[in-house]
Amino acid sequence: MLCAIYKSTRKAQTYLFVKTRDDFSTVPDGLMKTFGTPALVTLINLATKTKLAMADLDKVKINLIEKGFYLQLPPPPEDLLKEHKATMDALKEQGEL
Repeated sequence: MLCAIYKSTRKAQTYLFVKTRDDFSTVPDGLMKTFGTPALVTLINLATKTKLAMADLDKVKINLIEKGFYLQLPPPPEDLLKEHKATMDALKEQGEL
């Protein structure tokens, strides 16, 4: 299964996978407006891949078959303050603070 991967010109770390290069007919208009002008990143053969960098390969394949596209969003930002507070609470419980 071949697919084309495009990055968004409006949303950082946002990628759109489609079955056919430059064919966005299956992508909803609202999504395309938010996504901006697609910039081609690469063409890949999903049949020869065992994994993708930031997306679940099986989920990508299923979405391409069922919807005709797959949208990869950026990972959520880390909440360093929350992590620090949890570490401090754990240290207090252990009596180390």
